[in-house]
Amino acid sequence: MNHINIIGKISSDPKVSLLPGGRKVVNFSLATKEHYLDQEGNIQVKQNWHRMTAFGKWVSILEELCSKGINVAVEGKLVSRFYRTESGERKMFSEIEVNDLIIL
Repeated sequence: MNHINIIGKISSDPKVSLLPGGRKVVNFSLATKEHYLDQEGNIQVKQNWHRMTAFGKWVSILEELCSKGINVAVEGKLVSRFYRTESGERKMFSEIEVNDLIIL
């Protein structure tokens, strides 16, 4: 099963791109915060950034209604993609592909 639910703050304005074949994609990053107690009992905050990608109806919704600083809840799946650098080295990155989104 590949299922992710995540709530966070959009940390970069959504960027729409056109893929070969004419399909649109929107990419943005989402920041989440994690609170925990350290060994001394002090509350610590850890911030994480997540790569997000969306297709279909989410392109226009994210482009028109969302911007940096907006809180959203996302349901999606983790996707890994590969690419080659100019020197020919194979690299991988993971991102969350949006299946559903709620603006909070």
